[in-house]
Amino acid sequence: MRMAELSRESGVPVATIKYYLREGLLHPGERTSPNQARYDGTHIQRLRLVRALLDIGGLSVATAKDVLAALDSSEVSLHHVLGVTQYGLPLANPEQADEEARAWAWATLEKLMDERDWECEEGSPVVESLIGVLATMYALGYADFVSVLGRYAEAAENVAEVDVRYIADLPNPESIVEGMVVGTLFGDALLVALRRLAQANVSATVFDTDGKVSRREAE
Repeated sequence: MRMAELSRESGVPVATIKYYLREGLLHPGERTSPNQARYDGTHIQRLRLVRALLDIGGLSVATAKDVLAALDSSEVSLHHVLGVTQYGLPLANPEQADEEARAWAWATLEKLMDERDWECEEGSPVVESLIGVLATMYALGYADFVSVLGRYAEAAENVAEVDVRYIADLPNPESIVEGMVVGTLFGDALLVALRRLAQANVSATVFDTDGKVSRREAE
């Protein structure tokens, strides 16, 4: 197919396709003349992935290129590709806490890692985000929240198992990376909404005690 047809099939404007080609985000088509090239289904699939990385995932062009380079390499594992992708996804970025709070947060995280036999890489965006959240909670006087941190981790591991098993069944590496980006970001939003819904229902049960008006009774 020509570029105009590629644009129609993918829903990506011609100007954007040309930009992706210049940036190396999209592999060149088969040259048929000095000014013409032929494209195929692999270009449509790559465009879907690029849009997922840039538009949904919010990755920079440079990070997206790193992801695609890793994906196209025969020397790295899919696990590594997913790690490169995850590094570029947006995370909560709490204000920097003092050294005492960060030291407590690190000790708390290391204890959690040991208990769950997890691994973490110091300096990774995910670890820094988690340290920031824990340190902020400590600084604000909510260190006791750590008593339920293990249950949060257990719930997170269950969700992660669902995430990874789901994308593992997708047909090819590009679909898996795209599924990880879309699934992580929309999955985050879905979890927030489901958590609020669950909180409302659990609250109605927990606080439905003598002398209290439950949500169901009020209705």
